[in-house]
Amino acid sequence: MALTHTLADPRVESAISRMFELAEQDDVNAAHFGPDPASVGSAPRTPQELADAAAAIYMPISAEGGKLLYNLIRAVRPATVIEFGMSFGISTLYLAAAVRDNGTGRVLTTEMSRKKITAARQTFADTGLDDLITVLEGDARETLAAVEGPVELVLLDGWKDLCLPVLRLLEPILRPGALVVADDVDQGEGEGALRPYLDYVRDPANGYQNVTFPVEDGMEISCRL
Repeated sequence: MALTHTLADPRVESAISRMFELAEQDDVNAAHFGPDPASVGSAPRTPQELADAAAAIYMPISAEGGKLLYNLIRAVRPATVIEFGMSFGISTLYLAAAVRDNGTGRVLTTEMSRKKITAARQTFADTGLDDLITVLEGDARETLAAVEGPVELVLLDGWKDLCLPVLRLLEPILRPGALVVADDVDQGEGEGALRPYLDYVRDPANGYQNVTFPVEDGMEISCRL
């Protein structure tokens, strides 16, 4: 008898495929986002304004990146997985599928766009993974402040300039050996915005061992020592 896993569940497989197809329109939708997502004229946008402006943009993790996260979670068997930047929930499905197959754990994910939250919650219910996922609505720097540890795996895939503040917020509850994964580390403008984060985790004085994994636009995997 063939072994089965949750990523092969037709409901999950169909949802991921459907969202990846919709994400192919991101370039078109991003044209309405504005040439400079950090500002409108001379006025900087707040994280909430950015989220609202990008409400139609999927900004998904890659399929290979999702499989990597699935495998990491299967190996680490975390009790708590935290995701910064849910969007429409493609990456969240990979995280929750691994937690389901481990038979233990939970996923806490953050998002500011109400449109995306509504759509993602429906997807989580349709795939049967909603019992494993808690969506924290609002600014992650506020919603994650009340989370109790220990935390064994963190995915940072929200606004790049907020990755370091979110990591610093979570550091007190990271278990030794916890993995922190940042997406899009080799992606043009994203790389620049991530520079403070990358400089921080790559400095041995801050207590991480790092490897850059060549998946799509690159993932930085940092082990908390």
